[in-house]
Amino acid sequence: MTYLHNIGAYFLMIREMFRKPTKWSVMRQLIFNDVNDLIIGSLGIIAFISFFVGGVITIQTALNIESPLIPKYLVGFATRQSIILEFAPTFTSIIMAGKVGSFITSSIGSMRVTEQIDALEVMGINALNYLVFPKTVALMLYPFAIAIGMFLGILGGMAACVFGGYSTLADYTTGIQTDFESFHVIYAFIKTFVFAFILATIPSFHGFYMKGGALEVGKASTTAFVWTSVVIILLNYILTGVMLG
Repeated sequence: MTYLHNIGAYFLMIREMFRKPTKWSVMRQLIFNDVNDLIIGSLGIIAFISFFVGGVITIQTALNIESPLIPKYLVGFATRQSIILEFAPTFTSIIMAGKVGSFITSSIGSMRVTEQIDALEVMGINALNYLVFPKTVALMLYPFAIAIGMFLGILGGMAACVFGGYSTLADYTTGIQTDFESFHVIYAFIKTFVFAFILATIPSFHGFYMKGGALEVGKASTTAFVWTSVVIILLNYILTGVMLG
C-alpha cells in the first residue's frame, strides 16, 4: 500500500507542479541557475566517463575478435552501436541519478528541514512549481550533454583502437559508418528526454515530501537514487521493446 500511495502522490505532484505558475521574471533566473547546476556542472563527469568507457568497449571488442575471418571494422561498428544505443542514454543517466538526483533531493530536502518550503507556501507561492518546474525545464537540455557523451565515447574508442594497435584508423572509421541508421540516434534522444523527466521529478518527490531532520535528508537521497535507477531501467526496457522491437 505504501508503494501505491507514493505512486499516486508522485502523479499528483506532477499535476500540481503546473498549477499557479511563478512569474516568468523569477522563473527564468531559476531555470538558468538549474541549467548551470544540473547540466553544465555535469559535463565534466559525463565527458570523462564517456571517453574512457568508449575506450574500454573498443578494447574488449577487439580482444574478443580472434578469428581472421571477422573484419576489423566491426570494432568501430560495435563501439558505435554500444555507445549510441545503451551507454550514452541509459548508463550515463543511471550515473547522473547519483550525481544530479542526490543534489536535487538534498537541496529540496534541506529546504523542507529548514522550513523554507513552508515559508514559500505561507507567502502564497506554489512551492512545487517554484522548486521542481525549473529543474524539469533545465533537464530538457540533458540530451545536449548526452550528445557530447556519444561523441567523446566514439572518440575515446578511436584513441584506444589506434594507440593500442587493435585496428587501424581507416578500419575504425569504416566501422562507424557501416550500416548507420539515423533512427537509432532519434531513439537514443527520445529515451534521454524521458530519463531527464525522471531525473528531475523522482528526486524532487523524495526531497519535497521527506520528513525528519538532517539524517533523513541523506536517507531520502539514497532512496531517490535507488528508485530513479529502477524506473530508468524499467522504462529503458519498455521503450526499447516499443521502438526497436
